[in-house]
Amino acid sequence: MEAGPRDTEQQRRDAANGASGLSPDGPDEQDVLADEVEVELRPQRRLRIWQLAPIVVLAALGSLMFAFPLAFGTGDGGAVVAMLGLLLSCCAAGWGVMAARRVGHTWPGLPSRGSGERPDWRVIALYVGVAAVLVALAVWRVARLR
Repeated sequence: MEAGPRDTEQQRRDAANGASGLSPDGPDEQDVLADEVEVELRPQRRLRIWQLAPIVVLAALGSLMFAFPLAFGTGDGGAVVAMLGLLLSCCAAGWGVMAARRVGHTWPGLPSRGSGERPDWRVIALYVGVAAVLVALAVWRVARLR
């Protein structure tokens, strides 16, 4: 039994007759019809409603838990509920960022994933600074409840 492809006799006959067959990269340019349209078989990578719904629900629940004790001053447990709401909101934000990254979205100013480009340190410093200010304001506001 031969270890190579099964159609070696056919390939030999084609080579003897001068038939070109396929090149290693695919069909020859003259063989491709002008009205052919390439269609992507894979579905588009985008966030579906069933992926977004739990993230939105968790974010809404967390933001309401953070806002109501701060707005209405519900006593001694208000700071704990507000911090728990802040924690839930941050979890939802992280979950949303990871889901968006999985489908190929990137943060504004940062290179796309797998591009090989290095991110600009100023953009990263801006993101870290904004996040630090938001966390400091949230903790300061909750600390004022006590």
